[in-house]
Amino acid sequence: MSAGWLAIAALFAAVTGANDGAAIVASGLRVSLLRPLSALLVVVGGVLTAPLIFGTEVAATLSHRLVAFQTDGGRLAFALALLAALLVVAFLTTTGRPTSLTVALIGGIAGAGLGYGLPVAWGTVGRVLLFGILSPICAGLAGLVLARLLHHVPPLSHMPLVTRAGTALGYVLLALAYGANDGQKMLAVFAIAGNAGGAVHTGGRTLALIGLCFVAGAALSLPRLASRLGADLLRVRPLHAITAQAASAAAAFGSAVGHAPVSMTQSLTASLVGAGVSEGSRRVRWRAVSRLAMAWVVTLPASIAVASAVTAFARAVAG
Repeated sequence: MSAGWLAIAALFAAVTGANDGAAIVASGLRVSLLRPLSALLVVVGGVLTAPLIFGTEVAATLSHRLVAFQTDGGRLAFALALLAALLVVAFLTTTGRPTSLTVALIGGIAGAGLGYGLPVAWGTVGRVLLFGILSPICAGLAGLVLARLLHHVPPLSHMPLVTRAGTALGYVLLALAYGANDGQKMLAVFAIAGNAGGAVHTGGRTLALIGLCFVAGAALSLPRLASRLGADLLRVRPLHAITAQAASAAAAFGSAVGHAPVSMTQSLTASLVGAGVSEGSRRVRWRAVSRLAMAWVVTLPASIAVASAVTAFARAVAG
């Protein structure tokens, strides 16, 4: 792996940590007894162990199943796809608009293939996008059903202990689900960085570097997100957290079976909404919820357009 590609892959892992890792950690800190460092280490543990347990099919989808990056010019096109995704996310974030790094990456990959004239598996792209849309919906419905079921559980003498155990177990499942699905976008980037064929490897050196960069990014972003996640949707209580963690983990694992990357933060937010609705629709701030849809409406076409334009220009310059 060249120094340039190493820097690109490391930067993307750090940005992923800042975007995804901090949000997942913040969801656990609001209701669990875990300290920030412990909560972050649990997420990193999921990122590093889940690919070894559940495989790397989601990473393979991003690295070579959407677009044939193993052809001539493929690595350059992939680098430009990353650049487009990061630029779109940075612009939308700084202007206060909702966005999703995973959605931006999928759009950037499809746009880069289109702009550079590479073979694009549009059927696979469509299937991945369908999973991405359905995952938050399913997570929200699962959160609603689970919360209503838990409301009918009779009070237990050791309810505080049961609640703490439930939130801890839910958080571990959430971390593993993230590593089995959304977190594998980092493996995909390292796969392209390491070889033009995009073969995904889970060697110790690669995983260690991903873990270090992910932790660095999450640690820098956590103070900003810890007080915000979920607060603009509803007042999060332990019941909400348990159901949201279980529901979003189930949605992520289900999408991983279909080899489709989905946004964990969107599924987590949707499941929180479902849990809140179980106690009455007025508990949810629907204006904040509507912003989630904007992440798709704006991010996906913007990343496709930017990546397509940048790669088409690069192809024209290269002759």
